[in-house]
Amino acid sequence: MKLFRGSSADSDQSVAAAQPRQRLTRRSSGLGELAKSLAAAEPLCVLDLGSTSAANIRYLTERGHKIYSEDLLEASSDPALATTDEHGAPILDSKVFLTDNLQFPAAQFDIALFWNLGDYMDESLVKPVIGRLWTMLKPGGVLLAFFHTREAGPDAPCYRFHIVGTDTLEMQPIEARGERKGLHLQRVFNNRHIENLFRDFASIKFFLARDNIREVLVVR
Repeated sequence: MKLFRGSSADSDQSVAAAQPRQRLTRRSSGLGELAKSLAAAEPLCVLDLGSTSAANIRYLTERGHKIYSEDLLEASSDPALATTDEHGAPILDSKVFLTDNLQFPAAQFDIALFWNLGDYMDESLVKPVIGRLWTMLKPGGVLLAFFHTREAGPDAPCYRFHIVGTDTLEMQPIEARGERKGLHLQRVFNNRHIENLFRDFASIKFFLARDNIREVLVVR
């Protein structure tokens, strides 16, 4: 697994933060597949784990579904989570993180939108978070996740995803603020790493997109 720890100069970040960031539009095969479930007549319970999106709330509630949102990237920037492992290496305390976040009953959700969190969260949180999501999804529940390929490069921007159609997303760059000085690609998962990450799930399906993104749809 390749790790990325690159960062831009503070002055460059300040200039970028002062300028408006244009949204990009992309087609999503994974979302298109998920849309078959969203078109169901019965209301579904959806968990959106990215930055809060009014577009997602509107899109899902207009179709009769219930949506819950948690910004796990924002939550993971809490300085109180910082600790060290048995070798003295810096990590984030996953037990404390899960005590304060993802506090939902078991088997509550039909769908979880994980987006690209696995690539930008601290590595010490990724597997524990996936494990918690497994318990929160209903049997047969579906999780959608995006992973960068190696060709994306360490400076691939982190986006907030807005659902604007059955297979269409708008991507809005996430601006640095507060304690969060910038979001940088932490690692690149290959197919074997992704399969291992979701090994407790019943099935996994890959979609390779043209923008160096590997979309993954997993079923609980």
